Amino acid sequence: DDTTQFIRSFTIKIATSQCAKIATNLCAPLSSVNSQLLKTIQVILDGKSENDALNKLLVLTGMSWQEIDILRAYRNYYLQLGHQTTRDTVNHALINNPSVALCLFNYFEARFRPNPAWDDPVLREEEVLFPLRLQLLESMASVSDINDDKILRTLFNLIDATMRCNFHLRRSLDDYFVAFKINSLGVIDMPSPKPQNEIYVHAVDMEGIHLRGGKVSRGGIRWSDRPDDFRTEILGLMQTQISKNALIIPTGAKGGFVLKKNDLKFSPPSSSLETREAGKKAYITLIHGLLDLTDNYSDNKVIRPQNIVSYDDPDPYLVVAADKGTAKFSDIANAASTDYQFWLGDAFASGGSHGYDHKALGITARGAWKCVQRHFRELGKDIQNEAFTVVGIGSMDGDVFGNGMLLSPYIRLLAAFSGQHIFIDPNPSASDAPFNERKRLFDLPGSSWNDYDRTLISNGGGVYFRSDKDIPVSAELKKWLGIRYKSLDGESLIRYLLAAPVDLLWLGGIGTYIKASTEKHEEVGDRSNDNVRVDATSLVARVVGEGANLGFTQKARIEYGLRGGRINTDAVDNSAGVDTSDHEVNLKILLTDLQKKSIIADYQPLFISMTGEVCRQVLANNYAQSLCLSLDQLRSADNSAVFLQLAERLEAAGFFDRVVESFPQTKAILSRPGQIITRPELAVLMAASKMYLTQRIENQTALLHDECCDCYLQAYFPDQVNEHYNNHLSTHPLASEIKATIVSNKIINQAGCSFLSLDNGDENGNILDHVGCYLTFDRVLDGDGLRLAIYALDNKMAADKQYILLLQLEKTLAGFCRWASLRNKKIRPDANTIDCYSRNLQDFENYFNQQESIQLKQQLELYQQDGIPEELAQRMVFISSLNDFPFMVSLSAETATDFITVFKLFNEITHYLGLYEIYEQLAKLPPHDYWEQKVSTDLQADIKRIIGLLINAILLSKSSTCAGYFDLLPEKQKINRYRRVYQEINTVLPVNLMPYIALTKELEKLVVPDL
Repeated sequence: DDTTQFIRSFTIKIATSQCAKIATNLCAPLSSVNSQLLKTIQVILDGKSENDALNKLLVLTGMSWQEIDILRAYRNYYLQLGHQTTRDTVNHALINNPSVALCLFNYFEARFRPNPAWDDPVLREEEVLFPLRLQLLESMASVSDINDDKILRTLFNLIDATMRCNFHLRRSLDDYFVAFKINSLGVIDMPSPKPQNEIYVHAVDMEGIHLRGGKVSRGGIRWSDRPDDFRTEILGLMQTQISKNALIIPTGAKGGFVLKKNDLKFSPPSSSLETREAGKKAYITLIHGLLDLTDNYSDNKVIRPQNIVSYDDPDPYLVVAADKGTAKFSDIANAASTDYQFWLGDAFASGGSHGYDHKALGITARGAWKCVQRHFRELGKDIQNEAFTVVGIGSMDGDVFGNGMLLSPYIRLLAAFSGQHIFIDPNPSASDAPFNERKRLFDLPGSSWNDYDRTLISNGGGVYFRSDKDIPVSAELKKWLGIRYKSLDGESLIRYLLAAPVDLLWLGGIGTYIKASTEKHEEVGDRSNDNVRVDATSLVARVVGEGANLGFTQKARIEYGLRGGRINTDAVDNSAGVDTSDHEVNLKILLTDLQKKSIIADYQPLFISMTGEVCRQVLANNYAQSLCLSLDQLRSADNSAVFLQLAERLEAAGFFDRVVESFPQTKAILSRPGQIITRPELAVLMAASKMYLTQRIENQTALLHDECCDCYLQAYFPDQVNEHYNNHLSTHPLASEIKATIVSNKIINQAGCSFLSLDNGDENGNILDHVGCYLTFDRVLDGDGLRLAIYALDNKMAADKQYILLLQLEKTLAGFCRWASLRNKKIRPDANTIDCYSRNLQDFENYFNQQESIQLKQQLELYQQDGIPEELAQRMVFISSLNDFPFMVSLSAETATDFITVFKLFNEITHYLGLYEIYEQLAKLPPHDYWEQKVSTDLQADIKRIIGLLINAILLSKSSTCAGYFDLLPEKQKINRYRRVYQEINTVLPVNLMPYIALTKELEKLVVPDL
């Protein structure tokens, strides 16, 4: 028939020595494995299985190609854990010990073969798994090589830590591949940080992983170019995602995949069509693997996947997002979600054609810009109205870099570099031309710096390839960068650009370019940029904006921050993207449910109409988080001990890992000048504090189910949802998690990490009481309104003056919480409680504003001189006078006396006994440790308690004044003794708390006769 035919011949080499003996014992002559051998050869020829040394197990054990493939999958996963073990070493362990290899597969088979007789896990354990473990141990006794023994035991541990596997679901299908779900905490020899669980996907043409920090977690899927250690790459990104996700409902997750064929390397955007299609196929395989092992959810019930044996609790929440190389793949993932009838529908993968287009919205860059604006405001510069210089990493076709370089008309972009090009413009025109050209490139699909109009570049500039060996250095470039050479190669020029004297270093591209001087390049884990990376000590840029991930190592951020550089972390700066995706997913969950119930016909128009409000909410979060770091900088400068103790506490609770977060030991920070804690260090503390507080709130259902917290659920959703579908919000599957996250973020963003220091550390302690108290008084004082009024003064008054106002508000609220804690008051933000305190506050404010006080007038004038509007200034003067407000409300209720009468008596007693001076002295006396701080706090509480007793005594006496009451006392020596101690303290200011303890004892004798 004129077709060319081929004859293929194969030589089978029988194993020798010990393996041959074992093979003889395990299986019949070669003829008995003839069928399996032919099948294996065929699937290898068909490209459905790998052709490697493990196939020897076929003739050694009689295992089928798919059964061998299970061991191959575990081998490949094992190699991703970062051990100093090679593929050949693991192969050697399995092939040289075929009886153990067979036992490992038999144990796997017994764990995951669906069998109605073994549906009871206890029965499966007793009748099947336990005997097989004993058999495995017996087989291990024959392993003579200690390295083989360690490898085989690790493989057994991996199988035993597997909670689900799709082997029996996929075994007979054409699109066969293996996916298994690992309980990471159950893997003994796994480096930290450990995810809660992970899914590994193994196919002949790809490998993939999905790491999750918790049951409710989210993060992007990336196309990795690191086949040897892609799990290490994904693990680092997951850790960043966990910090980033402290802002949103789910914790962090991250996924990724690699192609196995060497000729299909990932190199966007120039990848061949074949490579792109292979990447798309690999992505689909990974998504199918994840969905194979994930529960579904319908009618408030969890539905387990069929033909999957599960050893873990119900786990239906799975969402993914785009990342490097997968920006256009969300629709593919959502199509798979539809095929699986997955309950999240197209909320499964955010950012698809029916979701929010992050690049079109520019949301990630806009969020990072909020942080950059704050840095410059603190330097006294308004970058929306004043020119500033920039060096950037990225190109104009990119989302974060491109959008970022269009966010201010006053950007003077002096240089930028991407993976391919270097752009130099030493003296950019002050006209609109550079901005307009950047906009043109942004709108041009697939543009690069090479498309930049050369006629618009200033003298001495140009566009070069990053790979160029000889780039001429112009006079302008020499003057700007201090270069002494006539020419440089591209990599050397990039190093100069990173260390350039500019206002802003804007990171919008992929890669780690800055390390600490104490780090080696190999520790960074980004080999492709080893030749351009510089130390943080080389940087002179005033501000860094991390629109991209992992541009700095954490140690580099800290080193740069200690040298005066202004930087947060990537998790803080570029959180807007994941925040937007989270809003998208939770809105779709709600709206999909409403559509299923026929409450709305088509939710898409409503969903799209809320885009603007979602973006405003997201950007407000970036504003608030960067503000939190600024306020915590001031708080930690005043009292670093609170933050260092918090770090130790969070570490002990498992929410913080110093090594992973590169957070120095306490002694190292205490040895710094001024005991400075940098913003990057505060950023990881902030994330850990939010995660800790969120979990504590989630564990306390009393507050979450209280109607008083419904407003925080409503605050998450746009106004249109609240106006029309408010009654349906409580049915959202994540309603409790949303409330907990909103409350946690609100409190930590405003009160700072030190809010957690109010908790006494007891596992059954009173953090919930602090939360309820804070929320109550924040609403009583109209904290939100006050903050908005202060925020409105951005660029109208100095940032440090704004921060003084905000810290005063938080100091007042913290004092209220401490009072409630010391008095064991259980305060909840319910309507009655808020109304009671609000009425007293209004009475007090009316009385307060009628008073004529030189001190108050001076304070008001100072506020107004700083540029604060009169109404806000008046309010802040009042706020600063509220330290004892809840205490006086309580006294008013206890004595059945109106608030103003109690206030007058309180004020009179405090002045008469000189207690204001005592409070000031105690505040100025720095505590040396936790116990001194506790004694100081308790002393002030004791003084307040005694004042309360005095007020009650005066009200019950014949005198209506403090002075008259003491004149009536029969024992004048008590008041005289008090005055002597008071005089001694004021004559020689004490250096410790003992004199104040003595004074408090004398004060108590005034109201307790027997003392």
